Order: sequence, then C-alpha cells, then structure tokens
Amino acid sequence: MSIKALLGLIEANDIAIPEIQRPFVWKNAQVRDLMDSLYKGFPTGYIILWKNPNVKLKDGTISAGKKVVIDGQQRITAMMTAIAARKIFNSEFQETRVKIAFNPFAALEYERGNEEAEIFAVQTPAHLKSKNWIPDISVVFESTFSSWTFIPQYIEANPEMEGGDLQRVLNHLKGIETTQIGVIELSEKLDIDVVTDIFIRINSKGTALSQGDFVMSKMAADEEHGGNLLRKVIDYFAHLAVVPSYYSYIESHDKEFAATKWLKKLEWLKDDTETVYDPDCDDVIRVAFMHQIKRARLSELVQLLTGRDFETREFKEEIEEQTFAQMYEGVSNVINEYNFKQFMQTIRSAGFISPKMVTSNMALDFAYALFLMLQNSDEPVANRKRIVQRWYVLSILTQRYSASPESAFAKDLKVISEVGIAQALKNIEDATLSDNFWQVALPQNLSYASSLNPTYLAYLAAQVSGGDNSLLSSNIRVEELIRLGGDVHHIFPKKYLVEHGFERTQYNQTANYAYLDTPVNISIGKKAPKDYFSAALAQCGRYKAETGSIIDEKVLRENLATNCIPEDVFEMDYTRYDEFLEKRRVLMAAKIRKYYESL
Repeated sequence: MSIKALLGLIEANDIAIPEIQRPFVWKNAQVRDLMDSLYKGFPTGYIILWKNPNVKLKDGTISAGKKVVIDGQQRITAMMTAIAARKIFNSEFQETRVKIAFNPFAALEYERGNEEAEIFAVQTPAHLKSKNWIPDISVVFESTFSSWTFIPQYIEANPEMEGGDLQRVLNHLKGIETTQIGVIELSEKLDIDVVTDIFIRINSKGTALSQGDFVMSKMAADEEHGGNLLRKVIDYFAHLAVVPSYYSYIESHDKEFAATKWLKKLEWLKDDTETVYDPDCDDVIRVAFMHQIKRARLSELVQLLTGRDFETREFKEEIEEQTFAQMYEGVSNVINEYNFKQFMQTIRSAGFISPKMVTSNMALDFAYALFLMLQNSDEPVANRKRIVQRWYVLSILTQRYSASPESAFAKDLKVISEVGIAQALKNIEDATLSDNFWQVALPQNLSYASSLNPTYLAYLAAQVSGGDNSLLSSNIRVEELIRLGGDVHHIFPKKYLVEHGFERTQYNQTANYAYLDTPVNISIGKKAPKDYFSAALAQCGRYKAETGSIIDEKVLRENLATNCIPEDVFEMDYTRYDEFLEKRRVLMAAKIRKYYESL
C-alpha cells in the first residue's frame, strides 16, 4: 500500500489509531531517519493490522469492525507529522510538530555517490535562515504545492542550483508518498489468543507497546458500543493528570467530546495538584478492569471487548456489550473526583507524600482497585483505610507486584473472590510477614546501594507517618524536607569515607542515608560521626548550637532513636562503618515493622 493511501485510510477513520492523542515516544532523530530511509528506498518494516473479528449480533447477523494497528503506530505517527503536517503530543504532553528539513544540494551529493550526505535534518532555527535548506518537507506534499512557483524562487536564492537538478530531487522527495509500504493484515478468523501473542512478541522489541495500547486500539475501533468515546475519556484523564491546563484545549478543540457528560466529570482535574500518583492510560484501564470485572490480564480484556466467550470460544455481541458497559462503569469510578482524592488521602496519610517515594505504579494500581472494591463491600468504613494502607505497604515491602504483576494481581483477585478482602490480607500477612521476614529479610533488603530501594522508601514513609524530625534537628521534619525536594545525605560523610578508601557501593548504602537540613549538613562537612555526634552532645545545655539545632540531651537521644542511629555512634569512625550499617539496618527494620503494625 502506498504511504499516501495508508494515511488516507487513517484520515478516513478506516484504520484505528488511538495513539494520535497520546505522547509520541519516538525521538525527533528517529523521524528524520525514517524520512531518510523512505527517500533512499531502504526497508522500513511492515505495518501489521488486525481486522476486528466478526461478532454475532443479537438478531443473528454478523458485524465486522475496523482494522486495528498491531505494529507500526510510531512509524505512522511519524509520517503523519512530518509529511501530512499533523500535530502530535510529545512526552511532556505538549502539542507540537516534528518538522523535517530537506537539503537539495545534499540530495545531489548523494546521487553522485556521497553516501554520507545529510539530506534530512530535524528543523532548527539555522534551517529557517539557510538558503540551501527547505525547512519543512510537508510543504512539498501539500496539494497546493507548485514546483513552477517554487523552483524559480529557490534558484534565485541559490544561483548555483540547476533547475533540472532541483526538479529531479523534488520529484524524488515527493515520490515518498507513492512509496509502497508492506501491510500484513491479520484475518478476523485468526484466534484472538494468537493475535495477542503476535502483539506481545512484536512489541517486546523496539518501541514497546503495552497491553494497554492494545486495549486502547480495540476501543478506538469500536463505535457501536462507544469504545471510541471511552478511549478518549481514558486518554484525557491520563493527560489532564499530568497537564491540568490541557482542559481548556479539550474544551475548545474537541467540541464533540465537550458536548458529552464526560468533560464535566474531568473538570476537577484542571485544578489538580496531585503528583504522587498520576495514572497513565494503562493504569486507568487496569484499575477499572480489576475492580469492576475482577480480572487482571489485559489480554483477557481485549478478548472480552471483542465478545469472546471463554467457554465456547465464539464471539458474541452480548459479551462485547456487557464488557463495554462494565468498563464504562469502572472508568467512571476511577476518574471520580471523590474516589481519587479519598484514595490519595489514604496513601498520603500512610506517609507516601512524594513521587520520589513511588518507583512503580503497579502497587498503587492494585491498592486503588482494592479501595474501589471496598466502597461497595460490607467491610466497616473504619477498616477500609487500614486495609488499603496495609496492602499497599505490604506489596512495597515484599515487592509483590514487581515481577509478573498481572499474574500476581490475578492470584490475589482469585483469593479475594473466595474469602473476601480482609481475610485475603490476613492470609498474605500470615504467609509472608513472619518474624524471620522482619528480623532477617528486611534488614537484608536494606543492604542495597540505592535511595530508590523500596524498603528504604517504606522507611521514609514510616518517618513521615510518625512526624519524625530530621537528623540533629529540633524543628525540621523529614516530611518538610521531602516535600521541598530535599536530598538525602550520608551519615558517614561521603568525602570522609572516600578518603579512607571506601567505594561507591559502600558509602551509598541505604543504611547510610538520612534526611538532613542543609545547614546541618554543612556543619557536619566531612567529619567522622564520632566527632560531630560528640559535638552535638557537648553543646547540650548551652544556649547556642553549632552542630544541628538541638541543645537538650534528652531531645538529642530521642532524635537519634527516631532516625535509627545506634546509641554508640558517639564512638564510631570509619573502622566501625560496617558495624554501624548492620546495627542501623536492624533498627530501621524494627521501625518499619512498628509503623506497619500501627496502620
């Protein structure tokens, strides 16, 4: 199929491309490279489409749907922005275009054998000022483009260019739209399990797409059950969660959507300041699917949205209709202002107050699904918050959803369906949170050299939840330093340890981290712990503090205890660093346990 024909089918909405409104993940240089490959006739891979399965309608007739893009959406989007001048959204959700410049002189050099000639480039201000470059190739592909007008103007600015040569390279450039691109169309009769497997395998390399992208493509191809509108609701929610100001753009540019009830449901996001959990499209789909349909594998959602009867393996319209209705209900619950804010209040009151304290949304997704399930349960209201907090912290500490999360979700949902949420939580606690876990496994989990260690992040949540003051401070809380974007510092100063031969993996141990107010950190410098902690102790009873801000010995010792500093730190130097780490890990693990049991 020619590129022009392919883009025409997309423009006519015969091929579903839901990602047009979603962030474009290719780098600009990849768009340039694609144009270069098309110009030179290099292979650019196949576009793989899947014709929606025929669905048996209630009246016995058969309905065939649109084609869904299985592979090639990044290439298609690149061509749409570079050739057809369509705007796309970049990774920061800013609407923009990727403009590609073309150099006719370089094109001639390439014809003469110079394979290194730079024919295309991502447009910069220099290309706009240059006489040689055509700053934006899309003008050549416009229906109003006239070489009779363009060529004399270009030659006037570049007298050394011959008219015939310019005509030839322009024809070559314009010939890109007639370039044939391979299209593989998967039959609607192909088993959906096979289609899903193809999707996963293809997108395990290159620019990986998620199962959520597959779901969004399936929704975009459905108009009969409002799947295309549901896709927009999910898309816009995820977009507004990151860029609240985008609301005015939707209001003014998508009149059709603005006329529905859904824009009003999203209105609260225009003033949203939440940063701990900004669900993307996959998160919204997953939470809606898990709490409403009680399944976890998004490949199964694709099948249900196609009307798959898991028992008969037939495709039935009533299943498709029911699934879309359930997903509408589920998404409505997920994007509801009250639900979302109450859930985030639950997470924040457990001490997770910063996006820096969240390394993955998977645990949050399941916690939110639990929260929504509990809303319609017989569980006493007073217990719901505790259950969600405990489940979330437990999943962080055990990294329950870090590997094969969908399998873990499915397993937990199955247990919940059998015994209920509260009992399921108790069963997991009894099976995983033994004394051995708290006293052996947890200290070991704190032995990694990373401030993103999930166990360390749970420790920080414990400090926030407990209202702990930062180390050697009488009035600056850990919570304040985290909120202000402060950094963790080394209790055994980094420079001090480096001077005594310690390597990065040693001085960056999580048990050597603590939040310190900047003036406190400056006063410590690169002193040995025995020196600066002794100085902090010596200043107690005086009117002036030089190391930290504590001048009361009882307050100092309480501060050391809340920050899990061993009592004999006043005698510790680099020779006892390993001993310090071992002791502090035990204290940190004990603090985490006390915090967890207080939830």
